[in-house]
Amino acid sequence: MHISLGQQLADPQQVHDSGQPFGFRLEGAPARAGEGIVAAAAIFLTLLQQSLVKQAGEQAVECADLEADAPTRLPLHFLHDFVAVARRLEEHEEDVEIGGLERFRKVIHISNWNTGSLLVVIGRSQERKHTPRVMLVLMNYRKLGRTNFAVSEIGYGAWGIGGTQWLGGTDDESLLALRRAIELGVNFIDTALAYGDGHSEKLVGRIVRETKAGIFVATKVPPKNRIWPAQRGVGIQNVFPYDYIVSSAEQSLRNLGLDAIDLLQLHVWNPEWVDREEWRRAFEDLKRSGKVRFAGVSLSDHDPDSGLSVIRTGLIDSVQVIYNIFDQSPEKQLLPLCQADDIGVLARVPLDEGGLSGHLDEHTRFPTGDFREWYFRGGRKKQVAEHVAALRRDLGGGVNLPETALRFCLSHPAVSTVIPGMRTRQHAESNTGVSALGALSRETLTVLKRHAWDRNFYS
Repeated sequence: MHISLGQQLADPQQVHDSGQPFGFRLEGAPARAGEGIVAAAAIFLTLLQQSLVKQAGEQAVECADLEADAPTRLPLHFLHDFVAVARRLEEHEEDVEIGGLERFRKVIHISNWNTGSLLVVIGRSQERKHTPRVMLVLMNYRKLGRTNFAVSEIGYGAWGIGGTQWLGGTDDESLLALRRAIELGVNFIDTALAYGDGHSEKLVGRIVRETKAGIFVATKVPPKNRIWPAQRGVGIQNVFPYDYIVSSAEQSLRNLGLDAIDLLQLHVWNPEWVDREEWRRAFEDLKRSGKVRFAGVSLSDHDPDSGLSVIRTGLIDSVQVIYNIFDQSPEKQLLPLCQADDIGVLARVPLDEGGLSGHLDEHTRFPTGDFREWYFRGGRKKQVAEHVAALRRDLGGGVNLPETALRFCLSHPAVSTVIPGMRTRQHAESNTGVSALGALSRETLTVLKRHAWDRNFYS
């Protein structure tokens, strides 16, 4: 693989003298998991050793405390530890023990510019609670609209850990995946009261309370009539009456075990409701009470334009929308409007429920009762396999399809975060690594334009 260093990294002494931010970009896929992090960490820490560690006195590096908003300063002697860590990382060791590390959890933001970011996370291992731990994490962060939340480009979609619709996993696997995703820089989790009747929220809340790591949690109010998507002609009094929205938010808070919900969304949306006072008053009162910080809507399947009118009210902070290589329709009107009005965008179903995972063919079988058994029913698996084969031919040999699918979403500047499901530790590691690879090339995006596919498997 190739490591491309930021311009300010050309001369270590110049970096030190200029005081400017510096960083790197990874180009190409690592030969094996973790190799890119290892190489970038080694380069960065070598430069620190050359330009900064030699300096004496009270020097420190600005860093952010995960448990507070105010920046703190990291004593210079920690940098000496990092140099030792780099040597260990070159041997591909993930966990490094350092004696005398008293700080519980810190993050040094080495860079947050558009060429990538390197976070050095210092904390304590979940498995070895009394052992200091150092990790180097590659993750970029984007602003979630006007909320000013800096959210990880790769978020965690928690539908699959609800236990009732995506089958074949266990709670233990889900908890390991959640922990690993957070370790690798994920700080945004999207769940819902309807996912396993609150089971997903309970797992998410457990991990968020354990980590104390400044995680942003989004959840959703299910439709009272339990019909997805919202049906035109059905009044809001049957779907989202005021008291029901409030009581659902309070139930989610109990499930999560948190003081407030960072982002509360309506799980379905019908533009016929845009002028109704039920949802407006509920969001306003929940915000005023401190139970909810920001509010948004999750848009109907393959109907991004259903969100245009509610965005124009100025009363929501985010939209959640299906956006992937097959469904590129949000690019026409929704995403430009979100950019213009500073609305956060949560890109859901980036892998088409597994269709863009690269593993689906007409012989794939799912557990009885699994949602995907219904979603890919009839001849749909064969249709997907044929479309994916054509996609692979156009992209060329050796393409990593799920990586390309996630990068497709992140290539649009309106997208705040993309929220794939990650039910296993392996999924967490492979998905979070995509952030460091950056946007797709213009040539690749042009190829992908030809593979938009107008269909609705949810109907």
